[in-house]
Amino acid sequence: MARITLVGEPVVDVQAYDDETVLAALHRSGHAVRSGCRRGGCGICKVDVVHGDVRYTHPVAPSVLSDDERAEGVCLSCRAVADGDVEVRLREHDRARRTGLFALYATLGIAPPA
Repeated sequence: MARITLVGEPVVDVQAYDDETVLAALHRSGHAVRSGCRRGGCGICKVDVVHGDVRYTHPVAPSVLSDDERAEGVCLSCRAVADGDVEVRLREHDRARRTGLFALYATLGIAPPA
């Protein structure tokens, strides 16, 4: 298991299962973050990797995540899998929140609907 730390306000620490995406781990733990299609096609879920590395188990189109963005540490949270412990930061316009509904999903151990 890898630890994913979401830096900022508030700081969030979650454990990710093997091959679980950053976005799925955050949602499973009851934290809502902005996302769109959840399949790597829209780019709404981009976050900045502050420390550590991520990998992709599925291809990511260069039209959604460019080589320059990858070099700058940008990743698609819906497709990125933590390769060990990782720290990520939401983009300027995003924020994390813990909601009753997401907490319920986390308690039940199911993913929230798309």
